Amino acid sequence: MSIFAVNHLCRELLRDRAFRAAMKADPAKALAPLDLTADERRLLLAGDVGALYRLGANAFLMNYLPRFEVCGLNQQSYNERMRAVKVDEIGQPVG
Repeated sequence: MSIFAVNHLCRELLRDRAFRAAMKADPAKALAPLDLTADERRLLLAGDVGALYRLGANAFLMNYLPRFEVCGLNQQSYNERMRAVKVDEIGQPVG
């Protein structure tokens, strides 16, 4: 259920300017009230979008993280981390 929270917060970056500003200023504080697992919180703060994708986070929605340069991500680092994820013949993450 909580991977939904990751997808939702990514969407909220686009929709909610106050949340976006909070994520830029202090991501740990902005994430604190959200219903995330400890791993999801740690991965978000580390900008580990590859691991989040393997857990089921939506790649399209996660692209808002580098768009607004939160969690230490920019478009180049996002692309590098996502391309490092091994996928099967239909694009599903493996391993």
